[in-house]
This record gives sequence, C-alpha cells and structure tokens, in this order.
Amino acid sequence: MHKSRITAAAIAGVTAAMMFGAPALADDGTVLTSETAAGPAVAVGDTISSGLATGTQAVFATAPGGTNGMSCTGSSLSAVVNDNPAAPGAATLGANLGLSGCSVKGIIGVTGVNSVTINNQPYATTTASDGTVTVSGTAAAPISATLNLRTLLGSVTCTFVASGNAISGAADNTDNSIAFTAQQFDKSSGPAACITTAYFTAKYSPVVTSAGTPVFVN
Repeated sequence: MHKSRITAAAIAGVTAAMMFGAPALADDGTVLTSETAAGPAVAVGDTISSGLATGTQAVFATAPGGTNGMSCTGSSLSAVVNDNPAAPGAATLGANLGLSGCSVKGIIGVTGVNSVTINNQPYATTTASDGTVTVSGTAAAPISATLNLRTLLGSVTCTFVASGNAISGAADNTDNSIAFTAQQFDKSSGPAACITTAYFTAKYSPVVTSAGTPVFVN
C-alpha cells in the first residue's frame, strides 16, 4: 500500500508530496480496509465517519488559504459504503457533512451566523486507490450550502454551490484522514452581503468504521 497525500485541487501555491511504494496486500484485497492497511475489508453497508482533526476548524474562506470568512469549530463527515471493490479501484459511498459552532470574521456588515444547512445529502462519493476522494452532486441535487447570516440590517440568506458541482479531497493513511483544501463554492443566491465566492477547507481525522477501527485506503 502506498501512502498518498494528493492535492485536493489544482490551487496555486498549494502542493503536497507523494510517497510511492508497493501496495500492501490486504486480507480481502479491497480498496477500503480496517484496523491496518492489510486488514479486513470494510463491509458494504457500514458507515465510516470522522470529526475534525484535533486543533483544526472547517473554514469557508473569502480567498484560498485565507482566514476571513466563516469558520466552524465542529464538523462531521460520515459515509455509507455502497461498494468496496478489489484494489486497485475505487470504492463508492454516500456521504453526509455536518457543521456546527460557526462564526464569521472579516466580512463587512456581517456580524454572525444563525444557521448553516448542507442541502441535498447524501452525495455520491468515490475513494480511489491513489487516495483521491471525489464528492459529486447532480444537476437536480447539487452540492450546496445555505447560510443564514446576521447583518447590521437584519438576517440574510446566502446559498452557495460547489464549482463544477464537485469537490475533491485526499485520503492519507498516515493519520487515517480525509482533507479538503480550498474547494470553491460560488454564490447562487443572496444579497450583496453574501460574499461571491467561498473556499472550503477541512481535515477529518481519524476516519473510522462503525466499530471504531481506523479506515485505510489501498
């Protein structure tokens, strides 16, 4: 099993190193295993999940790598395994994202966050043997977030949709993590108080099975 740390998107100034090695032979030879890279297959129908990596926040920034925008102290990622084929390959899942404890800074006229709703879940998700995690929406059910914000003139509602209707992340067996870096969301509705573009960054670790064992990608 090679350990991979792949960029979440082609963003200027953001790169990650790849470490190459021979893939480990998992007991069941599947893309997703538990306990160790050579451990048993994660069962179809199981739910894998994670919270934010210790000391991190989920951020919708006004610029890639920036700190202004909305940040959330709590976030959860869970996904039901729909297919876990032999490695190399790509496992398919249905993923859900949750956000809590959100606040804003550096946005003129915006003073706070009333609520954040992630729409149209679950999202079709693939995890490939090279560590690439792709979350996709559909034309009828895009990857979308609705923010209700407090402003100096009252509450406003802003809706954002993922650019290209997909976001990409990277799975890393070193800490059993999935990381998203500066994934672009564009405003689809809302007044001028809503920023035009937001960039989503979050790291989830450790990703575990329903039994609490760590998940590895092969």
